[in-house]
Amino acid sequence: MRYIVILLAFISLSAKAQQVTMHCGYDFTSYLVLDVHEDGKKENIKNLKITVVDSLGREVINVGNVYSWSRANEPMRFKQNYPIGDDNKALPEGTKLTGNERWFFPYAKDNYILSIANTFPADRFSFKIEDVDGKENGGQFKTIILPLYAYNMYVLCSNESQQAAIKFGRKMNKPIDVVLEEQ
Repeated sequence: MRYIVILLAFISLSAKAQQVTMHCGYDFTSYLVLDVHEDGKKENIKNLKITVVDSLGREVINVGNVYSWSRANEPMRFKQNYPIGDDNKALPEGTKLTGNERWFFPYAKDNYILSIANTFPADRFSFKIEDVDGKENGGQFKTIILPLYAYNMYVLCSNESQQAAIKFGRKMNKPIDVVLEEQ
């Protein structure tokens, strides 16, 4: 009888441990999402250089993947989210979208995105937006530096208690709305 009780306790604890350790596809990863547009317009401005900077305005380097699981030892630069086809590959530039496509990062549409680690200390950094391309925008927009905050992060793997705790204040998982001015 004692062995049966021990066996049932072991099975119960094992099942409980498996529930706690369930993982999702975005474990340990968050995103920063920027919606960069002109005042009164909804379309995102293309071909901007957007980087994470420190308090002195210097680009932050992802040394040893400490801030992001991708692009080790490179500056932390945002890229534009892009549509992917059924083969999960980026659609060629200029492809007419039919509505059947998905976005690479499905929680953002035509926005700028940056993959970061969940431990990213957002409150220590800012992001800098520069119009340096010269082709599409012609350098017509002013350079700006805006602070980052922890609530700017798209935390995608959270449990119900974390969701319930967020009742008041700014809701998480919303793009950072940035309005650029012409020079």
